[in-house]
Amino acid sequence: MRESDEITVDTNSSTPLLEESEVKDKKEVSGMEQWRGEIVKSIVYAGLEAIFTCFSLISSISATNLSSVEVLALGIANLVADGISSSLGDFLSSSTKEDLAIKEMAVTQWELNSHRKDQQEQLLQQYQSLGMDLNDANAVVNIFAKYNDILRDQKMTAQKGVMPPDQGGEKPWKNGVVAFLAFVGFGAAPLLSFVVLKPFTDNELVMFIGACFMSAIALTFLGIAKAKICGKRNYVRSVGFVLLNGAVAASAAYFLGWML
Repeated sequence: MRESDEITVDTNSSTPLLEESEVKDKKEVSGMEQWRGEIVKSIVYAGLEAIFTCFSLISSISATNLSSVEVLALGIANLVADGISSSLGDFLSSSTKEDLAIKEMAVTQWELNSHRKDQQEQLLQQYQSLGMDLNDANAVVNIFAKYNDILRDQKMTAQKGVMPPDQGGEKPWKNGVVAFLAFVGFGAAPLLSFVVLKPFTDNELVMFIGACFMSAIALTFLGIAKAKICGKRNYVRSVGFVLLNGAVAASAAYFLGWML
């Protein structure tokens, strides 16, 4: 095909792949799936941080002469404080990311309004640099040019590497709340042994071993979830890596507590 040839699309004989209502429904579903992915990610990483932090604290305290009640009290206080800190961090991270995307979208829209032809040429060159044929790239850009929002979003992702602001109804405060609940919920796993075993024994070593066992179970669950989110099929490797990190962190905390 010569570069001077025009690409025409027979719109009369073409059959839409999706009805308008179906397209709207799929966009809503896509937005919800994106939001759920962010929520799951917040749960996993807040849970991992909580277990590492709480179990490391218990390990360092267990090396001292504090009683199990004192260990439990310090663990709960640390868990709540770190949970609030983690949730605020998640909220600020999500809201900052959203604000930057909104600002970049406004800048990109201004560029299109002021220098539309130049911006389309830049997008054309971007597609060519990715290996797209000139005619195909030209046809794609010309089609996108008919739809301002699509053209703007394509420029943001293809040229600037910035994802458009979330359109699926995600709220940064929801991520913060989920992060707090996940932090407190999973972080409580090491502390459960001090609650469950207290009526049966006052042996500090037994309670500490119970905390190790509960932490290992929670880390195994999160290791599997982490592998699933990342699309990895080797669950054993993911779980092993997470458990190794927990063991190293706990050992370092224990020996530092013992030395000090």
